[in-house]
Amino acid sequence: MRSLLIYSFLLSSVLISCYKGESVDLVVHNAKIHTLNDKNKVAEAMAIRAGKIVEVGPERQILNKYAAAESIDAGGKDVYPGFTDAHGHLLSLARQRLSADLTGTKSFDELLRRIEKYAARNPSPFILGTGWDQSLWADQTFPTNEQLNVLFPDVPVLLIRVDGHAALANAHLLQKAHISPATHIEGGMVTVADGKCTGLLLDHAIDAASALIPPFSDEEMATALEEIQEELFQFGITGVHEAGIHFRDIAFFKKLVASGKLKLNLYAMLFPSVENQDFVRKNGIYSYQNLSIRSFKVIGDGALGSHGACLKSPYSDQPGNHGILTTSAAALAEIADFCRQYHYQLNTHAIGDSTNQLVIDMLTETYAQDKDHRWRIEHAQVLSPRDILRLGACGAFPSVQPTHAVSDQRWAAKRLGPERLKGAYAYKSILDQTGIFAIGTDFPVESFNPFLTIHAAVQRKDKADFPQNGFQVQEAISFEDCIRGMTIWAAFAAFQEQSLGSLETNKDATFAIFEFPVGSSAAYRDNYAYMTFIQGKKVYSAE
Repeated sequence: MRSLLIYSFLLSSVLISCYKGESVDLVVHNAKIHTLNDKNKVAEAMAIRAGKIVEVGPERQILNKYAAAESIDAGGKDVYPGFTDAHGHLLSLARQRLSADLTGTKSFDELLRRIEKYAARNPSPFILGTGWDQSLWADQTFPTNEQLNVLFPDVPVLLIRVDGHAALANAHLLQKAHISPATHIEGGMVTVADGKCTGLLLDHAIDAASALIPPFSDEEMATALEEIQEELFQFGITGVHEAGIHFRDIAFFKKLVASGKLKLNLYAMLFPSVENQDFVRKNGIYSYQNLSIRSFKVIGDGALGSHGACLKSPYSDQPGNHGILTTSAAALAEIADFCRQYHYQLNTHAIGDSTNQLVIDMLTETYAQDKDHRWRIEHAQVLSPRDILRLGACGAFPSVQPTHAVSDQRWAAKRLGPERLKGAYAYKSILDQTGIFAIGTDFPVESFNPFLTIHAAVQRKDKADFPQNGFQVQEAISFEDCIRGMTIWAAFAAFQEQSLGSLETNKDATFAIFEFPVGSSAAYRDNYAYMTFIQGKKVYSAE
């Protein structure tokens, strides 16, 4: 009997040593790990090796089975897959950080004062400013350039609105760009009053002026991007879908990736230039470490805030103005054919109901040829009730930004009128038809803070908890759907669901441990990452 007991003890010891003998790089335990798998399982621990998740399971099981080079006691904190901002503009935000910051100005006079201070601190042959929003000013009227012309008669000045679809140029820059009251630009608008250019440019009209503003150096841009990346990691954001890059930007991003400075998972959308199309012909679907390229971004219309979104009926506050279709139906069809040929995704910026109808018509044709095309409608901001009902049948993949709803609610009814407003920012109605969508912020138009996104999507309120009862609360979505839109659905929107978006065996160990419980309540509460990991490597720690 004694021999049998000794044998059993020795056998148990051997088995235990085997369990504890499986080496891994990292174990995270004492955690609430929200796997976001099909069963929405919440686990206590996970083991990680070579950047991949080996196993997710109960605390005792993982600790007994694996011997880890490093172990992290999460202290019962929430662990989620790293958030992805499915529509952002890293390059635009970097340029904004390097230029005169006009965000939050409360009047045109304040804007001018900021420009003067910037010019005094940054002597330069040009002045670039970004982020102004006339809807925050008392009279809410668009600015004109008379005072700019007096202050800066000999220096080119370009001040870009927060949405990037309107800009104010001084007379000196207009002259250098050969823009006059008689200038006609397809897909854009040069605003004229009393036979003179006011300086206000919309959409493609901005291009002629911005082409004369020298770019910031690669070194300046790289430094700004590293700072932005650190801020993203602090919020648990590990991926960005960069919504539009030029050919020259590919080499810039590759250089940052190769140097190890850009650690984010970056899914880049190409603008449909000749150079970018040649790149696709040569390279096809492209991947370089954490940089992925397999989509084109087409700007279908302007923005609602600058009266550029293309509407079926005129703006309620500008009779006779339907907005601007910045890409014609023929041009859209041409790039769609190219995308089909090279198995690329087509992501079309569509704000107004007219543009959304045009895109849905195109998607209906595409769906007949490929039911897993995953072509995206970026913004899907204003849709007619009929077109909302068509979304599911055409395989549309909406990519939405909930914070737009609570930012725009100050003036959206004025632009659209009460009836048309019912089909605007209609995220629940859209989700009911599609069953899936990607969620982003459109930064720097909005803050990339994901907890503001959750608050806007679920409570339909801004950071100040306004409106008190929420904006169009019938279009609120659940907390669970919002989280999926920033994780697994965002991964699916970029063809990355096999490696990202959930915490499961053989997927990338890309996740964040959060300081406070992640959820949604009637009153907004700040939250941050305690630690952030990409492929098992710690990229941020609050410690």
